[in-house]
Amino acid sequence: MTTMRPSLDRAAELRTESGIVDRLRGEESSRVIAVRDGRVRIAGADLQEAALLRVPPAEIAEATWALLGRDAEGHAVLLASLAPEADSVDAAPAETWLGLRDFGANLSAGDSELLIEALALAGWLRDAPFCPRCGGGTELRQAGWSRRCLVCGREHFPRMDPAVIVAVESPDGERLLLGANANWGGRMYSCFAGFTEAGESLESTVHRELEEESGVRLSSLRYMSSQPWPFPRSLMLGFRAVAVDEDEVRPDGEEIIDVRWFTRDEIGSALRGDGPVGLPGPASIARALIVSWFEERPGSVGSDPR
Repeated sequence: MTTMRPSLDRAAELRTESGIVDRLRGEESSRVIAVRDGRVRIAGADLQEAALLRVPPAEIAEATWALLGRDAEGHAVLLASLAPEADSVDAAPAETWLGLRDFGANLSAGDSELLIEALALAGWLRDAPFCPRCGGGTELRQAGWSRRCLVCGREHFPRMDPAVIVAVESPDGERLLLGANANWGGRMYSCFAGFTEAGESLESTVHRELEEESGVRLSSLRYMSSQPWPFPRSLMLGFRAVAVDEDEVRPDGEEIIDVRWFTRDEIGSALRGDGPVGLPGPASIARALIVSWFEERPGSVGSDPR
């Protein structure tokens, strides 16, 4: 996988400027991404050519505001986090409000980055209005990127929780191990994932999660790439790994109801949508990890697993 430079200027130096959001709301060149219930509006009816709809600030009535950054032309991009019942953007059909899984894979790199930032920040603005230390009310600061408790004075910031996601191949590199989560009812298979616990390294998380969910021990491990995922405010860190013994596999029976080794031909068929199982959507890092294994020659993963 390639490492991509950010395409959005987050304009962090503006966040400490007093009244910056109000000032930018008054500029004609500013544009707004509106988020409601984890969904945004798109421009155009064709999902294959979808783009985020950016509207002038004057089109938004009641909202919680924040600064997302600057676009390629240097114009401000603001976030308007709308209340669930709000209908403060014009009377667009309901189907124009879509979530990340609905159309994220069809966006340009810049729009995809902006979408995930907007969804993640809007979720925090919506869900964290009170101080987690004392329960007091808070005021927004730093252009929507922090909250200060009005009672105890503590400052709080949007959280990102690290989680690992791992594609495991057989010792000969010819098969890929995937699991079926109980929530999917056996209809889809994916890579193994889990959150990092307190005091735990990413490497330890990988080994623990794989042994817990599939019974597999790992002989090698390699970091691939990461993906911020706004539900629920996680940073997915993707790895490739090699199993010690492919006969050790067993599902935990609770979260993972089945684990299976898939041949390269079976993965290729599933990527084309022809079965034998469903795979994660193209907007996910899980899909990217599977594609990476499918397109790479066997035996290329061999770094120290510690």
